[in-house]
Amino acid sequence: MIQSPWTSSINDMQRLWKWFLALGIGLLVLGTAALWASVAVTLTSVLLFGILLLISGIIQVVHAFQTRQSDGFALRLIAAIFDLVIGLLMVTHPMASALALTLLLAAFFLAGGLFRGIAALSLRFPNWGWALTSGIVSVLFGLLLMMEWPESGLWFIGMYIGIDMVFNGWGWIMLALAVRPAQNGNLAAAQHGSAGAR
Repeated sequence: MIQSPWTSSINDMQRLWKWFLALGIGLLVLGTAALWASVAVTLTSVLLFGILLLISGIIQVVHAFQTRQSDGFALRLIAAIFDLVIGLLMVTHPMASALALTLLLAAFFLAGGLFRGIAALSLRFPNWGWALTSGIVSVLFGLLLMMEWPESGLWFIGMYIGIDMVFNGWGWIMLALAVRPAQNGNLAAAQHGSAGAR
């Protein structure tokens, strides 16, 4: 009997369900800690992003000079210098960088929300109400960030990272519980039933 790819992938996931569960619990704990220490997480993430930009800028400068005979040398060098300058500013002034990034994110939320809302109202595509609701929420979120700025710049990035980690953690936990071997009989019965229906 030929084993379907679906059955094979379920068997692989069942062997790893404890790792999925451990990953989910770890992300849940780290996300909760990030929510409690959102200011520290904000500054740490800005510092790490600045360091990554510095490393990227250095690599781009080296690459630009290695390929200086080819077209686009000046553009590659300008992009590398831009990364170096922004990375250096973020590393030396993490608080100001967090404030600037939060203001930029608030502007993106506003612009994106307005675009989705206007598109939903004018095009009236299927289920357009959900797109309109999403746009309204984004606009409100952007306005709240701007009204609370500069204080929101201290905690928003860390809070966003914490929320993302919590939801990712719950996702991995739910996956682990869904594929754990204790449910093997149910999965096998469901697969046998679907095969019989064909």
